[in-house]
Amino acid sequence: MNSPLTASTGKFSSRRDILRALGSTAALAAFPSLQAATAAAGKDSLPMQFYKSLTEEQRGKVVLPRDHAKRGFVSNWWYICPEQRLHTFYTKDQQDLVKQIFESLHHPDHREKMNWQVQKDLMGKIDNTPAVAFFGTPEDQDFEFIYTGHHVTRRCFARNDAAPGFGGRPIFYGNFAKAFREEKDHAGNPFWYQGLRFNEFVSALDGKQQEKILVAREPRSEKPAEVIAKRKTDLPGLAGADLSKDQQAKLLETMRRMLVCFRPGDVTATLKTIEDKKIIERLFISSYGGEYDVGGDKVWDTWQIEGPEFVWYFRGYPHIHGYFISRRDGSSPASNASRPPATL
Repeated sequence: MNSPLTASTGKFSSRRDILRALGSTAALAAFPSLQAATAAAGKDSLPMQFYKSLTEEQRGKVVLPRDHAKRGFVSNWWYICPEQRLHTFYTKDQQDLVKQIFESLHHPDHREKMNWQVQKDLMGKIDNTPAVAFFGTPEDQDFEFIYTGHHVTRRCFARNDAAPGFGGRPIFYGNFAKAFREEKDHAGNPFWYQGLRFNEFVSALDGKQQEKILVAREPRSEKPAEVIAKRKTDLPGLAGADLSKDQQAKLLETMRRMLVCFRPGDVTATLKTIEDKKIIERLFISSYGGEYDVGGDKVWDTWQIEGPEFVWYFRGYPHIHGYFISRRDGSSPASNASRPPATL
């Protein structure tokens, strides 16, 4: 496959080359929509189309066991199959399918920003191109597609295009838009809107509650195993159980607004699980000052919403990293074949 690298620098020769390497919304518009044709014909899901397009050689490299050790892994910068990148290991049609899968996991209004984030965090180097894989096979009820790279980990149930909700295994999102050390407004960062929504929730609390949210300790370590560890004890901050019913409803709505960049069906299903299982009452909300309050303006750049079944860690210093992992909805894939297990 031809590379858009310049021979002398090892970098993309132009912005157009970056878009060509990964596929862009504008580029896809120039071709017939595989997704639309598939939907009209009632054919396979996008991940299944991609899976069926793989050669035997490709499957041998990127179709991993369903219980692979990396299935529960997440980091701010990693590659599930580091030797098999999108720009070198797949045909242009396969790259376009992967692009459609990635876009399908986000709200239509946010897809352009999500594409921009992936392209921006290549930092002009083709060596930073994302990698994808599958866990399991179509015979497995929890057959999963995963997309990984710099500041990006996304997953989805692969047997169909349903949106059964986040749950079970972690996703990651992040970016530094203009500089590695962002200023307090995080200008241009596509995820700072989440920080603003969180601060709107905090500002609606009474003084004592706001004092309890701000904790005098360090936030989570970002070591891969620790950053997503679900704690049953030593949970810092304000307990969801101590919020009024109106405040609990406001927290749930705040979470919905913060998740709006993702696929609407996944957001709806996830929030319904949180509400139905009364997970709000087992959550703790905390924010962090000092160097984690960029600009010292008490607009909290770093916060956690966590509990025994749920971790959402948002770090705004020196730039935004977001980790999200929640419980499954409790349904058993083996006993409920018509309903896919929760995805991420």
